[in-house]
Amino acid sequence: MRVLAGDIGGTKTLLALLDQQPDGGLRVLLRQRYESRDYPGLAPIVRDFLGKPEVTGITHAGFGVAGPVVDGVCRVTNLPWEIDARQLRDKLGLERVALVNDFAAVAYGVTALGPGDLDILQAGERDPGGPVALIGAGTGLGEALLVPTPAGPRVLPSEGGHADLAPRNEVEIALLRFLLRRHHRVSYERIVSGPGLVTAYEFVIAEGLAPELSDTRERMASEDRGAVIGARALAGDDPACVRAVELFVGLYGAEAGNLALKTLPTGGLYVAGGIAGKLLPLVRAGFLPAFLDKGRMSPLLAKIPVAVVTNPEVGLLGAGIAGLIA
Repeated sequence: MRVLAGDIGGTKTLLALLDQQPDGGLRVLLRQRYESRDYPGLAPIVRDFLGKPEVTGITHAGFGVAGPVVDGVCRVTNLPWEIDARQLRDKLGLERVALVNDFAAVAYGVTALGPGDLDILQAGERDPGGPVALIGAGTGLGEALLVPTPAGPRVLPSEGGHADLAPRNEVEIALLRFLLRRHHRVSYERIVSGPGLVTAYEFVIAEGLAPELSDTRERMASEDRGAVIGARALAGDDPACVRAVELFVGLYGAEAGNLALKTLPTGGLYVAGGIAGKLLPLVRAGFLPAFLDKGRMSPLLAKIPVAVVTNPEVGLLGAGIAGLIA
């Protein structure tokens, strides 16, 4: 059986034609990226994809969307879109359309991953029947929980990335003050996200924690600022970029630790989203110390398996699974 899968984010929309294999797995037959802000909504993008000659036999679709989904409707957090699963189904002439939070889709997708799709940060002591937690920074910060049940996995979506930022030291307190001059309220997503990485860099420069290099400033004028910061931090040739990524990764790990304390994911905690994979060497260095820095609860968190998802299509796979089972 074939299914249409979509991963809808504030920056990009990925659509894929998936084929269900005899063992129940899904194989990507065709995929295409669309720039989300170039379109007034999801329906025109899907129509374009369904119009391709290779896309045939589609009756089911599943979409993971960056925003809360209530009764099959989502107002996308970082886009001026409202998506209604029933209306989309009728407009496209499909039998079934499943609409789930993007990190609910990632949670479903994790169930389809193999060892080659993961970079292990902490082996821990995995309980196959235990809950699984997901966190991931991209355009925003997503979080979700998956609970195994006899009837199959139950995914609990979350908007935990919008929880209040909790600084842990004097530098992070200064960061919070810096952000409060810009925003009435400050969430983790203000830093642990693509735009947040740029904000962290601006804070580092404004507070004099590292100098701004002229060649970095010149590159930022014509390139994606977050990508420049990440590249220079990985190269280690710009102290301000290195410091910004250290702040980002530290708060990323700290919030993952908060999520783990609240959910006790003995089945594992998975770090998804595009940024962790791109900054993997720096994530390996700074994420786990912040994750484990929970005082007398540190030994408890040391038992939780932690891995970075390196398969960029996990959200698409999960959306396809949702489209088949919803």
